[in-house]
Amino acid sequence: MPGWTFLTTHARVLLLVAKDPGVRLRDIADTLDITERSAFGIVADLVEAGYVIKEKDGRCNRYHIQAHLPLPEPTIQERTVGEVLSLLAGTGLDASREPVASGKRKDRRAHRSAYAS
Repeated sequence: MPGWTFLTTHARVLLLVAKDPGVRLRDIADTLDITERSAFGIVADLVEAGYVIKEKDGRCNRYHIQAHLPLPEPTIQERTVGEVLSLLAGTGLDASREPVASGKRKDRRAHRSAYAS
């Protein structure tokens, strides 16, 4: 088996969240063989970029993917996050449905710049 994958760790975390919006950081870390600190950082990146909205649910967090947003890839921005997740995970995320409201709205340029490096 190769020592690389087609999907980044960020994409793999997004797939796990799509399958289980209540997934714990510990479970993300265990599934992807990364540290909890790395899982926390990746989720924080996705939240900061606006692709995921984090909602407190008692002592746990629930995550809402903003499926309507374009991919951060400059060569394929005509596709949305929801379209790719639907294809890869069979989540049925519909990019045409209304996005989850957040107090921190960011424009598309902020999403692109977050992944430019």
